[in-house]
Amino acid sequence: MAGIKAVLIPGDGIGPEISEAVKLILSEADVPVEWQVAEAGISVKERCPSGIPEETIDLIKQYRIALKGPTTTPSGTGHQSVNVAIRKSLGLYANVRPARSLPGLNTRFSNVNLVTIRENIEDTYSGTEYMQSANVAESLKLITRVGSERCIRFAFEYARRQQISKITCVHKANIHKLSDGLFLEVFNRVREEYPGIEAENMLVDNACMQLVSRPEQFRLLVMPNLYGDILSDLCAGLIGGLGVAPSGNIGNGVAVFEAVHGSAPDIAGKGIANPTALLRSALMMLVHLGLNSYATAIENALFECFKEGLTTADLGGSLSTMEFARAVADRTAKVSSGEGVADEPKNVQELFVSSGDLKFNKIASKTVKGIDVYVCSEGVPGAPQRSGNLNLYAVANRGARVLGENSLRDQVDVYCLRYLSEKPVSDEEIESLLKMFKEGRLSWVQCYKLLELDGKAAYSEIN
Repeated sequence: MAGIKAVLIPGDGIGPEISEAVKLILSEADVPVEWQVAEAGISVKERCPSGIPEETIDLIKQYRIALKGPTTTPSGTGHQSVNVAIRKSLGLYANVRPARSLPGLNTRFSNVNLVTIRENIEDTYSGTEYMQSANVAESLKLITRVGSERCIRFAFEYARRQQISKITCVHKANIHKLSDGLFLEVFNRVREEYPGIEAENMLVDNACMQLVSRPEQFRLLVMPNLYGDILSDLCAGLIGGLGVAPSGNIGNGVAVFEAVHGSAPDIAGKGIANPTALLRSALMMLVHLGLNSYATAIENALFECFKEGLTTADLGGSLSTMEFARAVADRTAKVSSGEGVADEPKNVQELFVSSGDLKFNKIASKTVKGIDVYVCSEGVPGAPQRSGNLNLYAVANRGARVLGENSLRDQVDVYCLRYLSEKPVSDEEIESLLKMFKEGRLSWVQCYKLLELDGKAAYSEIN
């Protein structure tokens, strides 16, 4: 059987150790995969600030399939997350995280069998942030119609193929009425195309509570990026932690499977790291490649080790990383030797769910009806009350309307001045208003046009 070329990114910290363990198990099972090793992470940061060299991205684009070990992401400073960089560079718009109770592992719940599908590129993970002043930081939450539909349509197609009968959309549209509201709107439209799948929506805070109370009520959850990051880890906790949780990132024609746990530099080189998460991610990769029998044989062997207590210390056993890998390999039925049905690898380009024809919404009219101007000021700014047709509507601080001197106590040094007009506003009118700010020595840092789309306000209210 001809081998499939796949990229292997060992990563850093414990990454190289657990990657070797996974390679051993797959090799002993005669899995027809040929590894093309590539670099990413701290080891390349001096010559590549992003932590992911262009040649690694090019290699993944060439072979379409990759398995990635953990990489270190500094908090606050240093290079950005390698995981985020890979997802953006390759357009890996859907993150798939199965969470199923595993035999032999003693956890609080024994009836978990669900999948989280997370939009993987947008939301606050665009990384678009600003310091408006020395005391105020701003992060933009970007949700698009195309990005939402791509992920949601993938989730419904995944459910159809896996014969999953229920999907829950997780959101916070009661607060983020425009951004999460758009995600929910797209979900409600796409669900109409899949009448055989039960579809519901749930606020993210309620979903967290329900997951740790009755996880058996869920089968597939689809959600924006940030909620997905949090909830998928929560779901991993239900089945034994990140050390046993697999993950796959799917795009148009490219897939990267990865262990999502940390690089654990404190135990790197000690030979005690648990390779289960990376192994189960590799099994997801095999299923994606159509090599189901190999995946099943290795998974059965893994479960036998769990039942026999043959695990690494974090799961209650005493085996080293490679001893654990050898135990799994020794219990794996050789699919290629006749003890199972050997699968023929599929053409990689046939393995991806089509995201359909995604189209932008067309609008009949777009009108500028006002402007939000953000200014730096140590107290309530003395702003112009009027400029042409623009009238001062509200002064706000941290999203709340300033209501006289009694509200000064908790204010920060960036204010939003909202101007509205009953008539359409021209660029010249906006420029005239900003000129008045300059003449009044008001330091404005940002301004946003306030739009009406088809006659409806396309901006949030100030409370």
